[in-house]
Amino acid sequence: MLSPKKTRFCRQHRGRMKGISYRGNNICFGKYALQALEPAWITSRQIEAGRRAMTRNARRGGKIWVRIFPDKPVTIRTTETRMGSGKGHPKYWVAVVKPGKILYEMGGVKEKIARKAIEIAASKMPIRTQFIIAI
Repeated sequence: MLSPKKTRFCRQHRGRMKGISYRGNNICFGKYALQALEPAWITSRQIEAGRRAMTRNARRGGKIWVRIFPDKPVTIRTTETRMGSGKGHPKYWVAVVKPGKILYEMGGVKEKIARKAIEIAASKMPIRTQFIIAI
């Protein structure tokens, strides 16, 4: 699973996911892409599941770029813990995704193959997405 090698602080605030994505919302590397339509936290497991699905479906043809990285720690306190005594330990990592953000890109394959592979990856995501083609 993806996670940062080193972080400056081990715990972060939750934050608010308002507005649209201003960075990472256009196709840079491939010809086909999967774009987010809703705001969400996408876990490293979900990112990896989507990547694997695309790779397997494309039968290792073409190239795949993952445009999101889980760099936000989500902390969870142990069950039946008394109130107070600080925040919990990091349990897993998430990528903060806003509407318009490109999640995956694909190139070097035909549109039919890319559409099918990206559609399968989209089913692994917890949000609504759309398939886009570079102009």
